[in-house]
Amino acid sequence: MKKKVSAILIILVLGLTLPFVTAYTSKTPKELYRVYLKGESIGLIKSKVELENYIDKKQKEIKEKFDVDKVYLPEDLDIVKEKTYDNNISSVKKIYNKIKDISPFTIQGYAIRIKGVDTESSDGKKVKGKTQTIYVLDKKVFEEAVDNVVHSFVSDTDYEKYESGNQEEIKDTGKIIERIYIDNKITIRKDNIPVDETIYQDVNTLSRYLMFGTTKDQQTYVVQEGDTISQISLNNKIATEEFLIANPEFTSENTLLYPGQKVTIGILKPQFRVVEEDHVVVDQETNYQTETQYDNSKEIGYSEVKQAGVKGITRYTQKIKKVNGETISVVNVSDEVRKEPVNEIIVKGGKKSSYSGYGTVVATPGEWGWPATCSSVSSPFGYRWGTLHDAIDIAGCGYGSNIFAAKDGVVVQSAYKYDNGEFVTIDHGNGYYSLYAHMVSGSRKVRVGDYVVKGQVIGSMGMTGAATGVHVHFAIWRGYPYRGGTPLNPLAFY
Repeated sequence: MKKKVSAILIILVLGLTLPFVTAYTSKTPKELYRVYLKGESIGLIKSKVELENYIDKKQKEIKEKFDVDKVYLPEDLDIVKEKTYDNNISSVKKIYNKIKDISPFTIQGYAIRIKGVDTESSDGKKVKGKTQTIYVLDKKVFEEAVDNVVHSFVSDTDYEKYESGNQEEIKDTGKIIERIYIDNKITIRKDNIPVDETIYQDVNTLSRYLMFGTTKDQQTYVVQEGDTISQISLNNKIATEEFLIANPEFTSENTLLYPGQKVTIGILKPQFRVVEEDHVVVDQETNYQTETQYDNSKEIGYSEVKQAGVKGITRYTQKIKKVNGETISVVNVSDEVRKEPVNEIIVKGGKKSSYSGYGTVVATPGEWGWPATCSSVSSPFGYRWGTLHDAIDIAGCGYGSNIFAAKDGVVVQSAYKYDNGEFVTIDHGNGYYSLYAHMVSGSRKVRVGDYVVKGQVIGSMGMTGAATGVHVHFAIWRGYPYRGGTPLNPLAFY
């Protein structure tokens, strides 16, 4: 009896459950779209296109702001097709409301990647270049802005001749631009851009950013009576070249200013490196050396020019490399002496060993000798990129060429330092010092305590330390260099 009851119960249970099982398993799964925001599922929708169209329809403000015809899904929104039995389907409105205040929508434009160029700091350490992405709606905006920056560093006339291939052949002296290029790798791709990114829509704004590293208006200065471009530049810690780039209406640092005139003061921070490589033939004055003779019949302090010095002329053929308008390398290809220099001969009273008072020497313009065999100043004294270049760089004389003491004095430094490389510092008395840096390794010919005379060879021109090319970093200081002294413009002494 019990067996019959159990059998009947089993049949009844099966009879009750089988219809449900049959109904479930026979149901066909639906093809829907699962929406993921930042990797998290936020619901199912029937149509991806319907959501795209709804977003495009609702975002009229974005269309007006950027003057575009269509608005697209956020970057971090993924819509994946799937087959599911889940009937919990959301409306596109509900999904839209979930994402509109969390992730920015996108518009079609161009993503421009500017790869940074690694450089070296003043202490010899590697500085990794900054890589960045710039967004524009029209790539012509970027192309024109880049062109504006290039023209800021290369004159319109020179650039036009270079581009058209109409540069004049060098007959005696002159310059030919061999190459103009951007050192950074730049890639442009069409992409959907999040609307919360900075998107450049006009050439002037992007040009300002590419030149100054900011879109903010630069500081202005009202010209005062007696102001000059060079003085305004120095007072505001910029180079005269930077001033002229920020104020293109001025063609030269010698342009006259008038009181009340407004000028732009901006520290340049170019976002890429414009490189210009030139082939140059130039005649440079060759500085004479000074020979000192001693007449024991004359009292100490006596000095007479026995033979006046006469500068020579040498014709140099050079390869010059500039980055963003700054000369970083001068390489001599050849040189030809056009006129030999005549050495200056000075007769002084007393023997060299009896000299005991170099501290009474007074440094005044006209008494200083040039420290190199050539006269090309590749980098002047003054501010550049907001940093003071406290000397002049003299280049083009050639690797291993002589470096001369600019004036009589006593050597107080003859050593190696990470930034100066092999260098020498001379105390000329009355608070004046001169410094000569980047000499060839092992070429220093003087030691601390040595007394030197103007024109004496103290080393050879090289590129030790933080130097990008062969040159001598020549500085004149009032007070001990980097120990409370003040750097002076060496050209003021000639």
